[in-house]
Amino acid sequence: MSLSSGPLVSIVTPSFNQAAYLEETLKSVLSQSYPRIEYIVVDGGSTDGTLDILCPYQAKLARWVSEADGGQTDAINKGFAMATGEIFAWLNSDDRYKPQAVAEAVAFLHEHPEVGMVYGDADYVDGHGLRTGAFPAAQTDYRRLRQGYVHIPQQAAFFRARLWHMLGPLDPTFFFAMDYDLWVRIASVSRLKYISQSWAEFRLHTDAKTLAAGDRCWPEMIRVHRRLGGGWLSPIYLRFALRRAIGPLWPLRLRLQNLRQPKA
Repeated sequence: MSLSSGPLVSIVTPSFNQAAYLEETLKSVLSQSYPRIEYIVVDGGSTDGTLDILCPYQAKLARWVSEADGGQTDAINKGFAMATGEIFAWLNSDDRYKPQAVAEAVAFLHEHPEVGMVYGDADYVDGHGLRTGAFPAAQTDYRRLRQGYVHIPQQAAFFRARLWHMLGPLDPTFFFAMDYDLWVRIASVSRLKYISQSWAEFRLHTDAKTLAAGDRCWPEMIRVHRRLGGGWLSPIYLRFALRRAIGPLWPLRLRLQNLRQPKA
């Protein structure tokens, strides 16, 4: 497969008041080594200078809008509703791709038509973009996802558009676990594959949703479990109980991890 004749990849960036990081996100997509990218930015009506950042890039974007929406999940759904590619991904407005990420994901999906979604590794970076650790990515599947073993860095995940058209959109009532919900749906009908290649940077900073609202993730995962007929006596409930016990310490651990990283 030549890069110039490969499948079109649609990437959506949902954005709201992330001007401090947005340009780095844009550059990480637009500088990809893979040329056939349809890049869509859906901004929720930011008031922090985001439009001043977007405007110079509008000729390089397939589409962009800035208007009030229902939040991140709604913005992602809106973006994919406009997308025309064969492979989908979304990259939040404070995260970044590694330069070869899209090319390697496309090559893998081309060589493995039985795989519906591929994901790689992601580094944790702080507000300055300095590496502070690694996301614990690992191979998972439908059974393990249902047990609460996710191990998928959303920033490094790419999936076939036909699965979105079959199983989407994201549940707009989810604030945090909308990606987990989608991964479970995809894994119920297709293979997921983890490959040990560094594809993304997952930014953790004081305003990041992961730090500010992580306690909402597990209750939403339990909602997925219950919706699929899962019972109370299951591994995901045990993991949920453990997470509730250590939950107050989790944001502190991530913040301390960032503080230990020497600044440039």
